Amino acid sequence: MDSMRAMTAAQARLAETIDSFYADNSDSAMSAHSYRRAVGDLESKTARELDAPFRATVLEPIGKLCSYWPEVNNAITKRNKKLLDYDAARTKARKLTEKPSEDAAKLPIAEKASEDAREVFEVLNQQLLNDIPTLLELRVPYLDPSFEAMVRCQCHFATEGYEKLGGVQRYFAENVREDYANGQLDAQVENALAEMSTLSICGLAG
Repeated sequence: MDSMRAMTAAQARLAETIDSFYADNSDSAMSAHSYRRAVGDLESKTARELDAPFRATVLEPIGKLCSYWPEVNNAITKRNKKLLDYDAARTKARKLTEKPSEDAAKLPIAEKASEDAREVFEVLNQQLLNDIPTLLELRVPYLDPSFEAMVRCQCHFATEGYEKLGGVQRYFAENVREDYANGQLDAQVENALAEMSTLSICGLAG
């Protein structure tokens, strides 16, 4: 949407500049006036009409999908912390096994704490192992409708632009329309661009 707005805004500025060159009733002036109106309609109407459906079918679904990832990252962080807790409890139990304490109750308590930490970690770990692949597999079918909607919005925008700008051609001179129809106008434009690219403006030292 930002790109569409930027493009139509740039065309509107360009059309306004071109239109300001003409103050007569010639075919060129009529073409410039028509171009300005067409671009103005494209900027004000078409882009505005696309805003709501684009947000509803593209931006909001993508935003909703993206909102899940902070929760996934938080779950991964929590799982990693529980792994550290499990490692610490397991290490403590192992040390008590290797070097028994005078207090015989410490080893069973440490082993119980290690087992509890292991269970908490494995539950979180298994949940992530189950859920993350599912989330990744579903992201493509979830985004398919949004991708199709985005293409349809762009197609609608391009079609509207083509129709509105196509109406400008009726103000062109007949020979210009003929040159456009048989492809000669494209060649003339390319030649003009090639000539322009060879020009240079040099500043002279005062």
